[in-house]
Amino acid sequence: MSEVLFYHLTRSTLEATLPGLLERTLERGWRAVVRCGVAERVPALDGLLWTSSDDGFLPHGTGPEHAERQPVYLTAGPEMPNGAEVLFLVDGARAETAEMSALTRTVLLFDGADPGAVGAAREDWKRIAGAGLQATYWAQEDGRWVRKASSGAQA
Repeated sequence: MSEVLFYHLTRSTLEATLPGLLERTLERGWRAVVRCGVAERVPALDGLLWTSSDDGFLPHGTGPEHAERQPVYLTAGPEMPNGAEVLFLVDGARAETAEMSALTRTVLLFDGADPGAVGAAREDWKRIAGAGLQATYWAQEDGRWVRKASSGAQA
């Protein structure tokens, strides 16, 4: 069953959180797509992933050349050329519930300081839970992530 994880960023930034989540995704042997809500974010995340890992970089790509080989693919569009099992949605990027259902995991990261992003995440939660997908809401407490709510198949 597909699961959808909501990460409410209140104490750390997307730039501080995303690399660690991607590392854990790759450790599980999964491929990922990071879908950005704005195209300008793709080059910024590309640069971040070159310097964020203790190994020097997280393997990733952004363009059509060898896209199918990339463990992590960054885009502002709907494509998923690398056979990803996990879709990360950042900066207001969206996905339909049918697309989420076909994946192992979807991860929505949203800025808790942005009322619009929080409102959109609430609407996404209702839509996803209403579709019967397993959803889990994670919030930051004392420097760690704590599961605060669940809905769907494993609620």
